[in-house]
Amino acid sequence: MIQIIQLKGKDKRLYRLLAPLVMDPDVIRANNNYPFKTGEDYVWYIAVDGKEVKGFIPVEQKSKKKAVINNYYVGAENTEREEILSDLLPAIIKDFGPESWLLHSITLVQDKEIFEKFDFTSMDKKWTRYVKMYR
Repeated sequence: MIQIIQLKGKDKRLYRLLAPLVMDPDVIRANNNYPFKTGEDYVWYIAVDGKEVKGFIPVEQKSKKKAVINNYYVGAENTEREEILSDLLPAIIKDFGPESWLLHSITLVQDKEIFEKFDFTSMDKKWTRYVKMYR
């Protein structure tokens, strides 16, 4: 059963949980060779099954009313990928989804339909692998 853990961007548990993933060459390659970043303004939502991290979504709080999802990772394909994102997104929406928040996401094209199920809408901005969405 997947459990969602929420950690601040500088929490020591965050580093212990994610270091094996974010330093893995295959995970970095899946992230288009872009490093994962964190800081005081980040909140991380981590999907854990037992002792295994299945995926994570960092949310950067840009202001008191704006937050951005960017550089998330889910180590699964197809149905399992949808299940993991379907566990992570409601936890984020609970914290950053009320009407007072503007939540943006730089979403992988393959995950666009999953995000749409959680009321994210595509914007005009689209790249080869990503689409900008908001809620």
